Amino acid sequence: MKPNIGVLNALVRITCGFTMVAWATAKMVKRPWRDSYLIPAILGGMKIGEGITRFCPLTYLVEKQAQNNKNPYFNKEQTEQEHEATPFNPLNKI
Repeated sequence: MKPNIGVLNALVRITCGFTMVAWATAKMVKRPWRDSYLIPAILGGMKIGEGITRFCPLTYLVEKQAQNNKNPYFNKEQTEQEHEATPFNPLNKI
């Protein structure tokens, strides 16, 4: 796991994560019978973990998808010659 977010982004995630955990904990103390505050607490914990490790799985997936689709109009099975011989049609979306 290489860090894929910056230091400032990590600090913001840690701050927001602790804020979410504190808010959810305060709400759970007032109304312990409500389970709906458990989800923001878990999401806040995930943000804290992302900030500490400086790794965001969603950012990783988006970057990986962008690398796989660098040129979506070029089919790998086609050769460059075939691709250049094909006329451009703006209505033909791939």
